[in-house]
Amino acid sequence: MPPPALAIRGPRSLLRQIREAMAGGGPTQAKLGAVVRTIAVSMVAEVCSIYLRRATGEMELFATEGLDPGAIHVTQLKPGEGLVGEIMRLGGPLNLSDAPNHPAFSYRPETGEDPFHAFLGVPLLRGGRAIGVLVVQNRTSRIYAEDDVEDLQIIAMVLAEMVAAGDLLSREELKDVEIAPRRPERLKGAKFADGLAFGVAVLHEAPVAVGRLLSDDSAAEEGRLAAAIGDLQAQIDAMLDGHEGILGASYDVLETYKMLAHSRSWNHSLQEAVHSGLTAEAAVERVRSEHRAGIGQARDPYLRERVHDLEDLNDRLLRHLSGDGGKARSLPDNAILIARNLGPADLLEYDRAKLRGLLLEEGSSASHAAIVARALDIPCVGRIAGLRDRVNEGDPVIVDAEMGEAYLRPRPDVVKAVTARMGVRAERRAEFARLRDTPAFTRDGVKITLLMNAGLAVDFDILPETGAEGIGLFRTEFQFMVSEDLPRLNAQAALYARVLDAAGDLPVTFRTLDLGGDKVLPYLEAEREDNPALGWRAVRMGLDRPALLRIQLRALIAAVAGRPLRVMFPLVASVEEFRAARALVDREIAWASRRGRPGPSRLDVGAMIEAPSLIWHLDALLPMTDFVSIGTNDLMQYLFAADRGNPRVSDRYDVLSPPALRALSTIKEACIATGTPVSVCGEIAGRPLEAFALLALGFDRLSMPPVGIGPVKQMVLSCDREAARRGLEPLLKSAAGSVRGEVEALARKLAVAL
Repeated sequence: MPPPALAIRGPRSLLRQIREAMAGGGPTQAKLGAVVRTIAVSMVAEVCSIYLRRATGEMELFATEGLDPGAIHVTQLKPGEGLVGEIMRLGGPLNLSDAPNHPAFSYRPETGEDPFHAFLGVPLLRGGRAIGVLVVQNRTSRIYAEDDVEDLQIIAMVLAEMVAAGDLLSREELKDVEIAPRRPERLKGAKFADGLAFGVAVLHEAPVAVGRLLSDDSAAEEGRLAAAIGDLQAQIDAMLDGHEGILGASYDVLETYKMLAHSRSWNHSLQEAVHSGLTAEAAVERVRSEHRAGIGQARDPYLRERVHDLEDLNDRLLRHLSGDGGKARSLPDNAILIARNLGPADLLEYDRAKLRGLLLEEGSSASHAAIVARALDIPCVGRIAGLRDRVNEGDPVIVDAEMGEAYLRPRPDVVKAVTARMGVRAERRAEFARLRDTPAFTRDGVKITLLMNAGLAVDFDILPETGAEGIGLFRTEFQFMVSEDLPRLNAQAALYARVLDAAGDLPVTFRTLDLGGDKVLPYLEAEREDNPALGWRAVRMGLDRPALLRIQLRALIAAVAGRPLRVMFPLVASVEEFRAARALVDREIAWASRRGRPGPSRLDVGAMIEAPSLIWHLDALLPMTDFVSIGTNDLMQYLFAADRGNPRVSDRYDVLSPPALRALSTIKEACIATGTPVSVCGEIAGRPLEAFALLALGFDRLSMPPVGIGPVKQMVLSCDREAARRGLEPLLKSAAGSVRGEVEALARKLAVAL
């Protein structure tokens, strides 16, 4: 016999009936009974049951129509047990024609489900987490139609939100039901930006309010959805056409966005959900939950990455639906931002005064978000697997970026311990502040120059507070990355003039554009590269597009207006590249002179040593330069052939290892031989232990993130550099893969403050 069809095609009418059943008074169990009865009648099902997950992980029968009512709150399935457990594991529907013969079937005599064969179960998904299961059953052996599965999934989504909102069960009845994570959890991640923070969780993608789930006018919602999708597609098309910028997104990622935004299946899923009676926002959330629960469990890393692309796409679509144009959300006091990943523009849009910490599922310590977090002194821990689905908006959260951990809903004793540690850090900060104006001399009388890395507008304000003796590295690319269009000459010159004005008499070293690699701008045409970190980037891009580099140099010359100018070129890999870049500087100086415009009162042109090739050609390079700066971030990843942005390999080398220390020593010795000033401007310069090793190698000029200056100055004041040199020298000959422990032991022996 043909399978029975839905009594009323589509769940829109059914959702309305459920809403009417909920509107009536009476005990909550009676309401639940009315809900499953309504679903059973509408779907011509002989059984309809709702199971919810207890905090213990057990699945409990909360309501049923068709099974023995005496089994309600009696039937409990262990985690993973039975067909219900299988659905929870899959995070997706299970459609069977003969359920009792399925290997996962678990017979419970108290339910009286012996005669039922056809089985369709779908998870109640909320935020990608399954909080329960909705089941319909029939005696006849048959497979439910795809439309039935689709309709039951929509109903399950609405029920999940109703349960979470307390519309179906009282708070007392829900106290042991795991609607959302609520037990204390300690999650291990990676330290991206040092510090400690305690606050409340704020989700980067805001959840849709429960009151905006069901629509009374599906036609209107379909129109809203179509308009928002159209706006989103146009926005992404414009990005690819080079008319609108999006921070940190590479060209191939935008191509993926375009493919997904125009995907028929994605659009169809959204349209079907709206047509069934959901609002456009609820449709987006439903599709989001399905992707998280389904593809997110895939073993294939490519498929998992597509979930992240879809996450971003769904967030953008929600912003178009809300009409906020991507405006920043307001933050509560002591906010801890929770996100899968962030671009630097996303982070900069939040209120810095209220943002206390940042937790990420992905990223790396070299990512844009991590760099900005360090610049803003925001504690950040990343690479926390499953973070987003284990935290709720408003949860108390601790960011422990000293240990690379996060505490969700921490116990009182953990809060007390972390608060005490925060007090100690505050005392240390106060000590660093007292040292602000103290010259950085070692105990044996060597002057160490401590400079600050900068690139954000906020850096101008904190420069006087740090005690830095200047800006050793100003990253000019940030202005390009947060702009929607290519910054014009006047805009560039205005920014550089502001930097110089803020620095006053302190020196500023400008690094020309370090674009390419993971910093591809959508408004600049770029070809896809198999290995962008080794591809068309930094000074190579500037030399191949001389107009781009010349405009920047022209802006710098205009900005100094007769003041000194220090400029250096990133990722110089050959003497010829530096010679060509320096020739462009001379050309722009001559251009300004011919027009009667003031040139710099003093010009210093330098190179960043980041490519290992230069280590064996310093005798040719150094006589051509006025100074050099070692970019250890890139130098080390190229030296060890390990992408610093790839978590699988970024921890496979240690800068405190003989090869790394020997390379740095070689550069320092060559600079001494030629009298060339040299500084270290990588992240290691701002970490006391690594900076101690740099002092021992003979470096006396370090540039670092603002938060590193205080701790490094304290280290310098306690250090006898000559004793450190003697102690480190034998370690350079070690056969060990790392000498970090030995360097730390040496520092302790010399009573160095770390």
